Amino acid sequence: MKRSSERLLTTHTGSLPRPAALREAETDGYEDALRSAVDEVVRLQVEAGIDIVSDGEMSKPNYSTYITERASGFGGQGAGLSRQLDAEEFPEWGAQLAAAVAEAIPTPACIGEVRRTDSDSVERDVANLTSAVADARAVEGFMTAASPGVITLFLENQHYPSHDAYLQSLSDVMREEYEAIHRSGLILQIDCPDLAVGHHVQFPDLELGDWKQVIRGHIEAVNAATRNIPGEAMRIHLCWGNYEGPHNHDVALGEILKIVFAARPAAISFEAANPRHEHEWRVFEEIKLPDDKVIIPGVIDSTTNYVEHPELVAERLVRFANLVGPERVIGGTDCGFATFADFVPVFPSIAYAKLGSLAEGAQLASRQLW
Repeated sequence: MKRSSERLLTTHTGSLPRPAALREAETDGYEDALRSAVDEVVRLQVEAGIDIVSDGEMSKPNYSTYITERASGFGGQGAGLSRQLDAEEFPEWGAQLAAAVAEAIPTPACIGEVRRTDSDSVERDVANLTSAVADARAVEGFMTAASPGVITLFLENQHYPSHDAYLQSLSDVMREEYEAIHRSGLILQIDCPDLAVGHHVQFPDLELGDWKQVIRGHIEAVNAATRNIPGEAMRIHLCWGNYEGPHNHDVALGEILKIVFAARPAAISFEAANPRHEHEWRVFEEIKLPDDKVIIPGVIDSTTNYVEHPELVAERLVRFANLVGPERVIGGTDCGFATFADFVPVFPSIAYAKLGSLAEGAQLASRQLW
C-alpha cells in the first residue's frame, strides 16, 4: 500500500456512476462494454488527480448484494433494511427513502447453504482493472469487496441456525474473492458499513454494549477470511449509510474506533465530511492511532451536489495530518458516488468535479505539511 511519503495521496471509496453504454449493453456485448467502462472510469479518475483508483464497481449492481450473482443460497424475499431509527423518528422522510431503496436495491434472503458458484467474475474484474491502471499510469489500484457483515445486513438469514453461523459461512465464501484480488497486486478494500450503520439499522433494539459485541464478531469474520493477506495490502471502509438524511441515531466514531483497530487491514476509510460526522476528527486527540494503521478520512461528501472548495478540503486534511502525521493520511470521500447502480444522488459530472477538488485540496495541504 502506497503511503503519503512526499505529499498527501488521494483516493475515494469505490463506486462511481456507470456510463449509459454499459447499462444499456446487450448480453453478447456486455464484456466489451464493461472493459471499455473500466478503462474510461480509471482514465477520468487519473485526469481528476486521484492517485489510488478503482474500477468504479462497474460490474456490480451494488456493493453488497452482488454476492447473489456469484454464490448460491439466495432467493425469495428478505426483510432488507426493514428498520431504521431515524426513518422511524421522521416517518415522512423515511417513507420517501424506503420507496427509493425498494426500487434500487433488491433484497432476497439467504434460504440455503451459501456456496460460491462463480469465480470467473472476480478474475475478470481484476484483469480489467489492472490493465486500466497500467494504461492510465495510476499510482495504485484498489478493488472493493463486501464484508461478511454487510452481506448479513442486506440479505436476511432465513436458513442458518444463528447469525454467527451465517457470518462464518459468508467469511468462508468471501475468502476466495479477497485472495483473488490480493493475488492480482491490487489493494483489497473490504466494505464494512455494518461496523457503523448496523447499530441504527440492523440491530436497532440492541443496547450499545451488546451491539459492540456483535461487531467484534463481524471483525473476527473479516480477520478469518483475510488470514492469508498482509494487513498492508488491505483497507476497510466504515459508513453510517450513504444517504442524505437525519442520521441523528448514528453511533459515534469514538464508540467503535478502538474495536475497528482490531481488524487486520492497515488502512481505515471513514466518513468525515458530512454535517453529522465532520467534528469527529477530534477523536484522534484522545484515541491514539496504532503504529501499523493509516487513515483515509472522507473530506468530500458523497450525498450532495455541492463541490467542496479546495481550501476547505485542505483544512480538513491538515486537521488529521497534524494529529496522526501526514504520512499516515490519505485523502478520501465519505462513501461512493453510485453505491447502487440505480440510485445516483450526485450527477456524474459533478462527482468528478468533486474528485478534482479533492486532488486540488490535497495539493494545498501538502504545501503546508511538507
